[in-house]
Amino acid sequence: MNYLADELNSLLEGTVAGRLLSPLGRRLYFPKGIIAQGAEAKLAAHRANATIGMAYQQGRPLMLQAIQEQFPGLTPEETVAYAPTAGIHGARTAWKNHILQHNSSLSPENLSLPVVVPGLTAGISYMADLFLGEGAFIMLGSPCWDNYELIFQERCGGRIGEIPLFGATWGLDMSALKHALEGAAETGTVRLLLNFPNNPSGYSPTCSEADALLACIREIAQGGADVLVLCDDAYFGFFYEADCMQESLFSRLAQAHQRILAIKIDGPTKEDYVWGFRMGFITFGSQGLQEGHYEALVKKLMGAIRSSVSCANTPAQSLMLKTLPDAQASAEKEQYHTLLYKRYQRVKQFLDEHPAHPHLLPLPFNSGYFMSFRCIGMSAEALRQELLVKHGIGTVSFGEAYLRIAFASIDEEQIPGVYQAIYDAARDVGARA
Repeated sequence: MNYLADELNSLLEGTVAGRLLSPLGRRLYFPKGIIAQGAEAKLAAHRANATIGMAYQQGRPLMLQAIQEQFPGLTPEETVAYAPTAGIHGARTAWKNHILQHNSSLSPENLSLPVVVPGLTAGISYMADLFLGEGAFIMLGSPCWDNYELIFQERCGGRIGEIPLFGATWGLDMSALKHALEGAAETGTVRLLLNFPNNPSGYSPTCSEADALLACIREIAQGGADVLVLCDDAYFGFFYEADCMQESLFSRLAQAHQRILAIKIDGPTKEDYVWGFRMGFITFGSQGLQEGHYEALVKKLMGAIRSSVSCANTPAQSLMLKTLPDAQASAEKEQYHTLLYKRYQRVKQFLDEHPAHPHLLPLPFNSGYFMSFRCIGMSAEALRQELLVKHGIGTVSFGEAYLRIAFASIDEEQIPGVYQAIYDAARDVGARA
């Protein structure tokens, strides 16, 4: 093993993070190569910097005029230059402040400086690299985003355990969650991914559900198990009901117990309506970690980034830095949030006016971009095909049981007609089943 990896492992020795590292996570390190030497030169090479593989003229990166014209508000450094491996420092500090602003119960001492990654999917994949080795077990709520299986199982060789999120009543099935967590705790290690607002259901825990879930996780840690919780917060902030927990579960998990390692995976992708920017953040938090531990984890993550994509998108980070403090952008985000909230209300109204469909049972939803139906007595894929071919409506089937509708992408005035078509198609498909 490389001596730099050994040094980082020694720093993490005895901590929950050190115990949870996968074999690959233990091997990862950030080399003292081109990037590190280039960073030193940037600070001290006052005469000439001949380290980095970029072309300069009079101290500025060369930039095509055609590109400059498309980015009139950005300098060449903000547009075409390489970003540091962990991200532009200003973007990292701005996002940490953003997290603290929207999670008021979170203490600044209980989280690392966020690291920029090329999208939330990449962030989840990197966390699998660091903490999920071959055969390692991770629990996911069901139904869940289909890409988790590809990342954790096919790419990393891990094992997935699905926990039913919903039971017979509206809301989370807390007994199923508690039973699954307590069962996993018997092995001494619990790995859990929480995705709220959930994709595909569009559900977030109520305050009482969040209290119960956090109490269960804390109790498991107090019993001696190490707990890794990945918080996929892709749709954070899109809460439509007053009883939704308005903060990320990360905010309380990060300061709950020294045996709990919480990791927040988020970014401006949905929060700032910049889906194609492919920019996310990874933030570590644990009561049992100090600044030196966070620095060691960040260096291991930097090793994963350096060995895959090298660094994230520079103009996306530069534009985010200009957008976060912008008053007009903040007002527009409020308007867009209201727009999505009205679409959510219109869906709820339709469901209230059309109860008890024989083949469609709506899953609980109160947030996010989506809602889903559990299909009864028929195939969700058959219904998806019927809607696409006969009605010209695109939806997504999750296996044979669930049909997801992204109401965020449907204009409010379209919603009644789209949902009526779904109900009609479901009756037709169900009659043929």
